[in-house]
Amino acid sequence: MKVVIVIPTYNEKGNIERVIQILEEKIFPEIKNHDMHILVVDDNSPDGTAIEVRKLMKKFRNINLSLGEKRGLGTAYVRGMNYAIEKMNAEVLFEMDADLSHDPTKIPQFLEKIDQGFDMVTGTRYSKGGSIPKNWGVNRKIQSIVGNLVVRSILMRFWIHDWTGGFRALRSEVFLKEKKELTAFRGYTFQVSFLHKAVRDGFKVAEIPFHFTDRTLGRSKIVPREYIIDLLKYVISARIVELYHSPFMKYAITGFMGYLINAITLEIFSEFFLLAPFFAALFSAELSIIWNFILNNFWAFGKHKITNPWKILFKFPQFNLVSLGSLLIISTTVFLGTHLFGNTTIVRQTSLVIAIALFVIPYSYSMYNIFIWKRWHISSLSKLQEKLG
Repeated sequence: MKVVIVIPTYNEKGNIERVIQILEEKIFPEIKNHDMHILVVDDNSPDGTAIEVRKLMKKFRNINLSLGEKRGLGTAYVRGMNYAIEKMNAEVLFEMDADLSHDPTKIPQFLEKIDQGFDMVTGTRYSKGGSIPKNWGVNRKIQSIVGNLVVRSILMRFWIHDWTGGFRALRSEVFLKEKKELTAFRGYTFQVSFLHKAVRDGFKVAEIPFHFTDRTLGRSKIVPREYIIDLLKYVISARIVELYHSPFMKYAITGFMGYLINAITLEIFSEFFLLAPFFAALFSAELSIIWNFILNNFWAFGKHKITNPWKILFKFPQFNLVSLGSLLIISTTVFLGTHLFGNTTIVRQTSLVIAIALFVIPYSYSMYNIFIWKRWHISSLSKLQEKLG
């Protein structure tokens, strides 16, 4: 496949020669089954970055240069990816910084994932094998780690460990599918919005851990306060829109009705059948699980519904197994609540609400999407998802 490394630049004269030399002389020779190219997307840097690139173009014939006005990182990437696809016939695109903060030795691993069938591969600093610079100050570390956790929590896509990074590989069709929605994001919010839209639309995403290295030449272009505000604006607004249009609202309605069944039968089992709190919570939760499976399958996740009767019989035990976590959460929470504060209606119902609101909703919604209706594709769980049918 034809692969184009897209490198946006603004005043990167001191870095661009280094990164291109490393790519051309150390990385590309190791890659035998892909046609490797570089596209530098320069925003008319006043320091002469483009002049350095033109010098390198005489030495290496697989380098292209796209010049344009300075309108932010997102605009540069959209312009560069359009150029790579339309003028260079790129099949795979890379996002990569010019300052060598992204480890170029990882490029072959990214391409291996693409060859395995993934649509997008993103570098992660926040999972095993990845890291951020040790020399970063406390404030910068907090901004980076907490900011990423906030994005993961609001978007409820916990299996993706690094949302804010910019080291990625993707098939050209991913960009072509999403580019109309990406033109609105000029700055660094582009990275989060692109990944979010790709995941939302069902593209298969894999992660490669890498050690992020702080730049040694030049200055970072990020303005922290502006970046944080823009990031929060995007993730909150995107989540609201997504919830309104996604199965989550139907899931929430189904779950609320399931909660009513759970709450009512919990009292029936406790007051009329005199069951111990743990077992009363267990049986009432199981009744709500049966209800949730039926309504989720035929309504909330209607686009992915299972209609074959035999497959329904096969899927329900899987659903119950996945819901075992919910059963344990609810029964344990009710048991602890009644053990600590007394076996009363108020304590039982309060414990039930706490268990569902804080733990069961995020857990069950994630499990349903991953293992039952499989709306979410996760690289580390792909083999297990296939085995479950």
